[in-house]
Amino acid sequence: MKRNNLTLILILLFALTGCSQTQTFTLKSNDVGGQATLKQVYSGCGGENRSPQLSWENPPKGTKSFAVTIYDKDAPTGSGWWHWLIFNIPADIHGLKTDAGNINTGIAPEGSVQSKTDFGEYGYGGPCPPKRHGIHQYLITVYALNKEKLDLDKNASPAVVGFNLNFATIQKASIVMYYERK
Repeated sequence: MKRNNLTLILILLFALTGCSQTQTFTLKSNDVGGQATLKQVYSGCGGENRSPQLSWENPPKGTKSFAVTIYDKDAPTGSGWWHWLIFNIPADIHGLKTDAGNINTGIAPEGSVQSKTDFGEYGYGGPCPPKRHGIHQYLITVYALNKEKLDLDKNASPAVVGFNLNFATIQKASIVMYYERK
């Protein structure tokens, strides 16, 4: 009898833990492995200024669109630095190709909007910390949104985009890349 009870308890524990291991909303990149390379670095700092390839999986139920941002909290501005803001990415799109942040290539998803960065330019602007300022952390985030579209255009400031993202976000997932300019 004790053996049967122990077997039943083990089966129940296995079933309960197996059911709780659901997949989570996850962001990945084939281009970024922890450190930004000269491919991602801003052209004004000697790089190619190519936005990284990104892909995401397991979006939460109710996702109607996505947005992606890249933010440098270590910028010596008092408010960080926004390197990329792309939103109104359709819900059936689960990734961005390398260099999708270049508004001249036309490879960003149709209907998406790339607003101004803190460089004052549209699209992606790569890492470019001040020389000898140390290592900067670039937070790359994908947002699953409860709206098909944010009612914003390409001239929306990063603060306004961020404000709207905060009110429409169901879940978000992030990865980090680091870069230091010596």
